[in-house]
Amino acid sequence: MLEKKKDLTKILIVDDTPVMLTVLQKFLEMEGYVIIPATNGPDARKIAEKESPDLILLDIMMPGESGLETCEKLKKNPKTIDIPVIFISAVTDIDSKVKGFEFGAVDYITKPFEKQEVLARVRIHLKLRYANEAIIKAQADKLQQVKEAQEAILVKPGDFPEAQFGVYFMPIYEAGGDFYDVLQLSEKIFAFFVSDVSGHDLKSSYLTSALKALLTQHASITNKPEETMKTMNRVLTTIAPDGKYLTACYCFLNRLKNRLTIVNAGHPPVIYVNKKNLDYEAHEAEGDILGAFQNVVFKPLDLKVSPGDRFFLYSDGFIEGFGDMRKSRKEGIEVLGKLCIKTFDLPINEAIQKIQLDLFGQQHEQEDDLLLLGVEV
Repeated sequence: MLEKKKDLTKILIVDDTPVMLTVLQKFLEMEGYVIIPATNGPDARKIAEKESPDLILLDIMMPGESGLETCEKLKKNPKTIDIPVIFISAVTDIDSKVKGFEFGAVDYITKPFEKQEVLARVRIHLKLRYANEAIIKAQADKLQQVKEAQEAILVKPGDFPEAQFGVYFMPIYEAGGDFYDVLQLSEKIFAFFVSDVSGHDLKSSYLTSALKALLTQHASITNKPEETMKTMNRVLTTIAPDGKYLTACYCFLNRLKNRLTIVNAGHPPVIYVNKKNLDYEAHEAEGDILGAFQNVVFKPLDLKVSPGDRFFLYSDGFIEGFGDMRKSRKEGIEVLGKLCIKTFDLPINEAIQKIQLDLFGQQHEQEDDLLLLGVEV
């Protein structure tokens, strides 16, 4: 039994002249194309949205909605924007042709036309479309691989319950610029790290992968937290692509001594919630960004903590918001701090998910990576 190798190629022909419509339909069908006829613009737009043809041949001079108007509306519709449009018209003046290209057409054939010319132009634009789709698919496949690789290196709360953390992480694109990690340095000592690499491209994702290796190698109980960050910075300045840098926050939690050390590299402040009085504080710790300068300075902040207290690390997308919910940095920290208190009675991972829903549950468009990591002392 023979299998169909690919979907049949569909061409939508739009012309209000029955004879012209029939001529085009007949000789293109003889070449193996599936032809969908339409006699006016509104019908053609409905058909295009429903059938997703591979190509549209469109007459310019039609009563009511002109071909130019039809093309313009097709290019404003997300479902039909990528369908190439070739104008076929008896209008030969340069202004009309220029308008056609400005409205999104890829080619222009004048009437009366030669069959071989139409076939040649149809073939070349179908080839261009298929080639472009192949490139887009290849890029999408690569980005999907990057996404899967990034997800594979991220530790999950269920995989590491002794760390007592919860996290919400949603990159805006497959290649995310935000990164987090959780490491156990001894039985009761843990390291928590979050960062935000400039940009949202493949170069950014490359740095997030490098961060995982650097943390694993240099975070330890023998290195002071600021020493770990300085060592990482020396490596990052040599491998970071031009113009790339990152902000980061590294928290060293010693549950034996009930002490939290914060080293901040230009990142938003740590929000700390005290269980006893159920209030929050935003702890700033001065420090230079990573990957931009060979010599960096950090001023670690040491906090006395108690079991049951919580602290939260996050990227700026979580406090600045976007769209109608855009906020200043100060406003965003205050809103997040209050939500950390409001959700204090929930287990830490449930609290993180509830905070995310309260902040972005009704927001449909995301403009930045979102990362929030919460830890219970």
